[in-house]
Amino acid sequence: MGQILFVVWRESVEALLVVGILYAWLKNGDAAARRGLPYLWVGVVVGLLAALGLGAVLVGVSEVLSGDALDAFQAAMVLVASALIVQMVLWMKHHGRTLKRDMEQALLENTRRESHWGIALLVALAIAREGSETVIFLYGLGFGQNGHITAAMAAGVGGGLALAFLTFYLLQLGGALFSWRWFFRVTEVLLLLLAAGLLQSGVDKLISLEWLPTLVDPLWNTSAVLDDGSIGGSFIATLTGYRAHPSLTNVLTYAAFWLLVRILSRRAGRPAAARQAGPGGQGRPGGSAAP
Repeated sequence: MGQILFVVWRESVEALLVVGILYAWLKNGDAAARRGLPYLWVGVVVGLLAALGLGAVLVGVSEVLSGDALDAFQAAMVLVASALIVQMVLWMKHHGRTLKRDMEQALLENTRRESHWGIALLVALAIAREGSETVIFLYGLGFGQNGHITAAMAAGVGGGLALAFLTFYLLQLGGALFSWRWFFRVTEVLLLLLAAGLLQSGVDKLISLEWLPTLVDPLWNTSAVLDDGSIGGSFIATLTGYRAHPSLTNVLTYAAFWLLVRILSRRAGRPAAARQAGPGGQGRPGGSAAP
């Protein structure tokens, strides 16, 4: 439940941020901008329906498949969820500084052309992106994989949504203790830990299917210190990828994950000018400035 609550909370805050930026711009704009408000909500509804549709497809596939085919599908979705989390963190690191400006520029362009359906499409795509990522993350955490949703899972979703609205409200108030910068910085770390945990779960499934070798199994055993089969150990294992008795394949995969994340994070976090500058400080031929 804790992992589900965290994922819904973080993704919902990001979706609320997008909607909040667009709503504030349209509401405080001129008459032409305000006429786009109904289309904003149309886009929100369409985006949510698209995410729910993906969820229904995933649950339906789980009901149709069985045995090794179901295990392989679930392993693939877990690995996709892990990759999507990393992609999302890198995207926010690269675009977070200019997200508000970029969205307002897109709205301004649609308003100038009086293309209110363009506003709806912009919002729908943004919400569908966040919503579909959330659906895949939840599926990777076991949500609906057996064709049903438990009360604890539903409580995790409800709690995550409630916490997201509260967080968004507090962040809008501002203050020394709450800021968007620190919110995204802390949750980025937690998300990457969760991605590492999902990756390890996917590797475990591939090993159980005998699609990956263990190489050495186990490489060590720390069950006496923290058993990953206990309640607390299981939570930490899901959130961080911890294994009390990992195989060498688990350890190598985990190390490769963090090495790759470090390389990609440093590249995504570099200023646009630094990424485009050549060895002599000149811009690369044909390069374009990042937003």
